[in-house]
This record gives sequence, structure tokens and C-alpha cells, in this order.
Amino acid sequence: MAKSKKGYFGRFGGTFAPETLMPALREADEAFGRFRTEAHWQAEYRRLLESYCGRPTALYEAVNLSRRLTDGRARIFFKREDLNHTGAHKITNALGQALLARFMGKERLIAETGAGQHGVATATAAALLGMDCDIFMGTVDMERQKPNVFRMHLLGARVIPVDSGGKTLKDAVNEAMRDWTRTVANTHYAFGSALGPHPFPMIVREFQSVIGKECRAQIKKAAGRLPDEVIACVGGGSNAIGIFSAFVKDKGVKLTGVEAGGEGLRGTKHAVRLTMSPHTKPGILHGAYSYVLQDKAGQIADTHSVSAGLDYSGVGPEHAHLFESGRAGYTYATDKEAVAAFKILCETEGIIPALESSHAIAYIIKQAPKLVDGSVVVVNLSGRGDKDIDSVAKFMGNIF
Repeated sequence: MAKSKKGYFGRFGGTFAPETLMPALREADEAFGRFRTEAHWQAEYRRLLESYCGRPTALYEAVNLSRRLTDGRARIFFKREDLNHTGAHKITNALGQALLARFMGKERLIAETGAGQHGVATATAAALLGMDCDIFMGTVDMERQKPNVFRMHLLGARVIPVDSGGKTLKDAVNEAMRDWTRTVANTHYAFGSALGPHPFPMIVREFQSVIGKECRAQIKKAAGRLPDEVIACVGGGSNAIGIFSAFVKDKGVKLTGVEAGGEGLRGTKHAVRLTMSPHTKPGILHGAYSYVLQDKAGQIADTHSVSAGLDYSGVGPEHAHLFESGRAGYTYATDKEAVAAFKILCETEGIIPALESSHAIAYIIKQAPKLVDGSVVVVNLSGRGDKDIDSVAKFMGNIF
């Protein structure tokens, strides 16, 4: 696993934040160090993961899909993060950060959200622990994720519309950072992905590493060995870094992240950062140095994806390091490929996946002919697709 010495993964990461936020970042870093060693708080976290979230989540062998894609030559497994309470991996991090906030004596949580899953998870954790909660969300994402907006309201959170920039995840992070600058005394910013200034990439990775730990034990039991490849979609990168973390030291396990190819790389309507589109280069975004989509003038570029959760201009710094070091490979799936994969999984396994996860499924569909006999692959099914039904129907031109 890449080390985060002084907030860096290789040359990526760091703490590029306003001076007004530095005390809060130092406080979070120091508090997390103590939180990890406090037996009472760790026991409470483990209790909630089991009794409230539903962990460990299942590792499911997709026999029907394996037969359809490879005639049974390969074994395809799904790590079922969609079975978590609130429907995605996000609750694992949100609960951890809510407990951390309580440990620090904070009374209010704020968060950004794109697909709405992290917003719902943070609102859920805040309700459980009796905390105030404000969620920042771009108006484009609010329109395509209306069910999750309503869920956040039901959970007692206030959803604050963001109408600046591209009106998506990048802009929601901007507004959340501005709020935190003003309210650090009583507020903790529960970052939803493994990005932002140190210590957040480390904090989110550590909370989400439970995915990889569970998966490693489960696949050894199910297949009798480690997988040949582990695949996950990558927006900011929390679900991917969570499952990758348990296999980074295993050089025989290929790690593959799948980005949002949108309408393709010929134009600018995509969210590809690590597949080396002509619009990406290292830069600073939201407090960290990583690969960032930029326009010709070096300004942060807007993005496009049918999936709100992958619609982000930057990527977590640990992913940038894994890419540059060659330890992980990154590719992309287009909107059309992701929606096609969404439909195929529904029809073959009776599982409705999130559009984010569908990008990872699209990759394994394309790779299936290349899999050798006896291959074992794991796809992280990061969330369920209830939230995406309207988006898929609109994309397909059908009303279900």
C-alpha cells in the first residue's frame, strides 16, 4: 500500500489549503491518529458496521454472467457493496467520519455529493448520532438524482443546491470547502472520497479498507487463492482504493480502475483523468496535487458522465501514484457501454447495479474474450442502481 508520509503518495497529495483551514486539518489528522487506537471507539465502529451497515457484505459468484461472457471458462465474482445499508460503500466511511467528528466534539457534519449516495450515507450517520447535517449538491446532480435528494431531506439533512460552474460534484466540493472555512469550530467535513487535502485521502482509504480486507478473506475461501484481477470504477476513488488496498502488495493480482468515458475522448464530455486523455495533466484541485482535467488555459475543466458519482475533474492522489508507478492500470467505459452493462447484469443476475459500478462491469464484458481458462476476477459492485432507474430510462429512450 502506498504510504502517506506527510500527506503524500509518491509525488501526489499534500495539503494545499487556505491558512484558515490548516488548524482544522491538523486537528483532524491528530484526532484520527488517536481515534484509531481508542478501543472503545473502534469497538463501536465495528459494532455499527456489523449491526447497522450489514457488514461483512457478500462476495457473490456471478455464474450466469460468467457463462454468458466466457462459457464458464472464467469465474467472475462481485463484492456486493450494494447490500450495505443505504445501498453503497459510502456508509462505511460516513459512519467512521461521523464517529470521528463526535470524538473531536463536533456537532455538525457537512459533505459534498454527486450521485447522492455519500449525501444519503452522511445524513444517515448524522441522524443516528444526533448531529446537524448539511449536504452540498450540484443542481445538475439534484435533477438526475431526485430520489436521493428526497431521502436526504427525510433523514433530516438540509440539501444546499450549488448552481456554479458545471453544477456537479466539483462545484459541490468547492462550496463545502467554503462553508468549512467559516464553521470549523463546530463542524467536521466528512469527505466522501479519497481526495482533498491531507489527511482526508488517508482517512477515507482507512475506513474503506474494510472492503478489501473482507474481500481478500472471502475470495481465498471461495476460490482457494487470490484473484487474477480486481476491478473497480474510479471517480474520486474511494471504493476502488478500499478494495485495492488489500491487494497492492500482491504483485500477481492485477488492479484495474475504470473511469467515466462519457461520450468518448475525442471531445471534452468525459471524466477521464488517468487513461491519459489529451485534457489531463497534474495539477492542484481541492487541496491536493493529482491528475486533473484542465482546459487549454490550465483552468479546471467541466466533466460529463451519465453517472453522477464519476462526474469529477480530479482523482484521489493515491490513484495518481498507483497509476504513475504502474501498480494499477486505468481504462474507461463510455456512457453507452455502462448503460449496456447495467442492462446485461439486470438480465443475467437479477442485480440492478449503480451506474458507477456499471462502468466496471462494462470493462469485464469487454475483457471477457481475453480471459484465460480458470481465471478468477473480482468486480467491486460499489452500489445499487435504484437511484439510476430514471437516468437509464431517459438514456435508453424508454419508460419502464
